[in-house]
Amino acid sequence: MTIVQSRTSHRRGRLGTRLAAVALAGATVVTLAPTAAVAAGGDASGPGSVAERRPRVDGRPELRDLVEHGGATAALAEIRLAGRVPWRGAAGTADLATGQPARADGRFRIGSITKTFVSTVVLQLVGEGRLRLDDPVERHLPGVVPNGGAITVRQLLNHTSGLFNFTEDERFLVRSEADLQDYAYGSWRYRDYRPEQLAAVSAEHPPYFAPGQGWKYSNTNYVLAGMIVRKVTGHTWQREVERRIVRPLHLEDTAFPGSETGLGGPHAHAYLDLPAGPADITRFNPSLVDAAGNGISTTTDLDRFHAALFGGKLLRPAEMAALTDTVPTTGDGAQYGLGVVRIDLGPGCEPAWGHDGGLPGWTTLLLGSLDGRRQFALSYNPFVGRDDSASGAAIGSLVAKTLCAPGTLPGAAPTASPLPGTLPRTGPDLRIEAGPATR
Repeated sequence: MTIVQSRTSHRRGRLGTRLAAVALAGATVVTLAPTAAVAAGGDASGPGSVAERRPRVDGRPELRDLVEHGGATAALAEIRLAGRVPWRGAAGTADLATGQPARADGRFRIGSITKTFVSTVVLQLVGEGRLRLDDPVERHLPGVVPNGGAITVRQLLNHTSGLFNFTEDERFLVRSEADLQDYAYGSWRYRDYRPEQLAAVSAEHPPYFAPGQGWKYSNTNYVLAGMIVRKVTGHTWQREVERRIVRPLHLEDTAFPGSETGLGGPHAHAYLDLPAGPADITRFNPSLVDAAGNGISTTTDLDRFHAALFGGKLLRPAEMAALTDTVPTTGDGAQYGLGVVRIDLGPGCEPAWGHDGGLPGWTTLLLGSLDGRRQFALSYNPFVGRDDSASGAAIGSLVAKTLCAPGTLPGAAPTASPLPGTLPRTGPDLRIEAGPATR
């Protein structure tokens, strides 16, 4: 199995640093090699079955590795098996100024996992007969999208619309050390945006391809999906997600804050590595990513959401089939449904279903089984500007503990060759990335 992790390297004194949301480009592909921790086994739910697990699951070594070797300041994770939580933990430091340790119940920015919440609401509206997946976007948002009559709601949700990703626009580039300082200490990350503005930025650019003729991850698709929810219901997408998902599932620490820059409650801070020392970049106005990445949650809430969604508690069978009807991505073997990704981990492992997300200083992953009985949620805080490419082995071990039978190692072969199944860098991942001049 290979998982694409974001690279946030920044080399001091060099230009070419950019802040952009990208899919796949500039990412680091980490091949998961066999580890003793994965080989240890799993919880029992039937002899020899893929779901078989050992009675006790412990992820402490992996979280410590993320902090000690993976370039993170803090890491939080929870594994959930058949409704039980055999392990939840944290490692690292929540606040470098005080030395406060990270808490397992801490909140974090979920980035593009927000898309799964939004897609679920859209599919609920489909089930209620209030819109159709094959409706043209123009029917609900007249004049907003160029060629909107040829683009369907389904194509927004599975990223086959071809619409330009607004976060790749030049306005979101950081070209100099001065710009980087402005991101850390100035006004850049506090700016407020309306979804109509973000859609207009996309409309200034030609499409990547004709609707339905390719796959390209674009945050624009979900900004438009959020606008459609508002048009159909008369309420913001945030209100509908809260009413339909957050409150019924009692996700007490999940919020979609609009323009609010703080997280509320306990949380680990995010940092940017600068020559003068760490810059705290925790506060951020998430209106920039709107329905593509606005959310805040915890590992417990994310696992509970995944269990409810894939356990059939949020969607009817017809809409669940639509959610998991996938198209090929530009990743190696990965498939994208309607706000969810499928990754085939190989023999002895359950296919992984879920999503990832990323914003500067935050990387989040939510994966689980199609039957809703197994989940793994992770958030870690890459120290932006330091290499986090060593994080892949630890993450792969945790995924394997959740979705693989005992003794099964994804990609375990004498050559340690990767299996098909690359998780695209799907999160909005507004990240500080080394440009061509520093590679």
